[in-house]
Amino acid sequence: MIETRGGFLISQIKQIQGRVFDKLLTEAGIDEFNGAQGRILYVLWQEDDLPIVELARRTGLAKTTLTSMLDRMEDLGHVIRCYDPKDRRQIRIRLTDNARRLESKYNEVSDEMSRLFYNGFTDEEILRLDAGLEKILKNLEEEEKKI
Repeated sequence: MIETRGGFLISQIKQIQGRVFDKLLTEAGIDEFNGAQGRILYVLWQEDDLPIVELARRTGLAKTTLTSMLDRMEDLGHVIRCYDPKDRRQIRIRLTDNARRLESKYNEVSDEMSRLFYNGFTDEEILRLDAGLEKILKNLEEEEKKI
């Protein structure tokens, strides 16, 4: 196999992207949540009322990390925990009206982040990059199932 740097580059991108995204949130006057909490909100804006296990899968966060973040988000009035009426052992996460009001502000920052992320790329290059990253994600998810 050829020498690769993909994992290292992805790690660097993740670190820098987090700092830039937090800066954009601050510049937009969004102090109700941070970038990591925004990832959770983003998933819930796409589909609300998710079990914690599914929310962990969709955000890529470990369940223990997600649980502590949800504690803070609940304290801030962004989410509520509800028992599933069909299975009281399962807890579902729902957005509050307060969190729903933040979606449009978040989308503006997210659009700016995408502009920065793909600056200088053609549409074809964007599609190829996204397809490659999805393939890497799928490979790693398959491996994680073995753990």
